[in-house]
Amino acid sequence: MANQRRDPAKDYLFQAILTLETLDDCYNFFDDLCTIKELEEMAKRMCGAKMLDENKVYTEITEKTRLSTATISRINRCLKYGSDGYTEILRRLSERGIDRPELGDKSDN
Repeated sequence: MANQRRDPAKDYLFQAILTLETLDDCYNFFDDLCTIKELEEMAKRMCGAKMLDENKVYTEITEKTRLSTATISRINRCLKYGSDGYTEILRRLSERGIDRPELGDKSDN
């Protein structure tokens, strides 16, 4: 299945991502590549994946991240039946001692 998703343009994008070396490199590249909303959504999805991995319930994840239950459900399906992308990244972050940020009520922003 992975080969069916591949194409030269995506390969080029992922090769570019693999060249990033620092957080500043990531911020600069993704600020140029993505809209603010796209980047915020990806960040919230990572936090949602970690919260699901911590056995948090959908209502708490929605409250903390403002992700829809449909998005949380998709993340959950990926964690259980996906390509192990989230699972591998969460494992690597854990090995490096990188914790999920504490998220609060986003309505204040």
